[in-house]
Amino acid sequence: MAARHRVANTLEEPMTVTTAETRPSTTAAPSGDTARYISARLRRAAAAILLPLTLVILWQLAGKDGSLAGGALPTPDRVWAAWKIWAFGTPTGLSLSPYVGTWAESVLFSAQRVAKGFALAIVVGVPLGILIGWSKLAQAMVDPTIQWLRPVPITAWLPISIAIFGIADFGAVFLITIGAFYPIVINTTQGARDVEKNWIRAAQMMGAGKLDILRRIVLPAALPSIFTGLRIGLGIGWTAVIVSEMVAVKSGLGYVLWDAYYVGRMDIVIADMVSIGLVGFLSDWLIVRLEMWVLKWRRLQSFNS
Repeated sequence: MAARHRVANTLEEPMTVTTAETRPSTTAAPSGDTARYISARLRRAAAAILLPLTLVILWQLAGKDGSLAGGALPTPDRVWAAWKIWAFGTPTGLSLSPYVGTWAESVLFSAQRVAKGFALAIVVGVPLGILIGWSKLAQAMVDPTIQWLRPVPITAWLPISIAIFGIADFGAVFLITIGAFYPIVINTTQGARDVEKNWIRAAQMMGAGKLDILRRIVLPAALPSIFTGLRIGLGIGWTAVIVSEMVAVKSGLGYVLWDAYYVGRMDIVIADMVSIGLVGFLSDWLIVRLEMWVLKWRRLQSFNS
C-alpha cells in the first residue's frame, strides 16, 4: 500500500516543462571561452616572437655604420632594405639583376621542387614503412638496405644526381626525395610496429582479413608516427633543395643564396636565409594543421593540447 501511495503521489506532482523562457542561458560561456582562446593565442604569439625580436635588436645595436664583424655582416636594417628591393623592386633599363623583384619567383621555384620531392617521398615511404612494420619478411629483406643507405648524406648524392639528370629540375627533386624518404619510412615503420596486439586479435576474431586490418587498424594507429616523419622529412626536404640549387640548378632560393655570396652581397644572403626559414616554417605549420584535423581524437588525449 505504501508503494502505491508513493507512486500516486509521484504521478500527482506537477511536471516541470523546460521552455525557451525557463532554460538556463548558455550564451555567455562561448564568449568567455572565445576570449580565453584569443588571449592564449596572443600570449603564444608574443612568446614566439620575443626571442627572435631580441636577437634582431641586439644585432642592430652591435653594428656600426650598417655592419659588424669587421664589415663582413650587414645590420638588420640593411638586410630589410635589400629584401624590399629583392621582393618589390622593378628592374631598370637592361638590368637582369637576380636581386631586383625576383623574390616571389625564387620562392615559387624552390617550393615547387620541395612539393614534388616530398610527394614522391610520401608515395614511396608510407606504404613501404607500413609493409616493413607489418611483415617480418619485408623487414628482413628491405630494412637492412635502408639502414645501410640512410647514413649517406645528401651532398654525397650530388655527383650522381648531376651525372644522371644533369643541371635540371629533376636532379633537385631526386635529392629532396632521398632526404625526405628516410624519416618518413622509419617513423611509419615504427608506428606500424607499435600497434596494440589486442586490436589485431580482436579484428581477427571478428573475421577481418589482412587487408582490412592494415586499412582499418594498422594505418590509423600509425598516423601519429607518420605525421612526425612527415614533419621531419619536410624540414630535410628544404635543406636538400637549397643544397641542390646551389650546385645542380640555376634558379630558386639556393641559387640566389650562392650567387649572392659569390658576389659579396651578404645582405641578400641573410635575407635569403630568413626567407628559407619563414617558408619552411609555414610549410611545417600546414602539416601541423593537417595533423590536428586528421587526428582530432589525439587532441582529446593530449595533456598540452
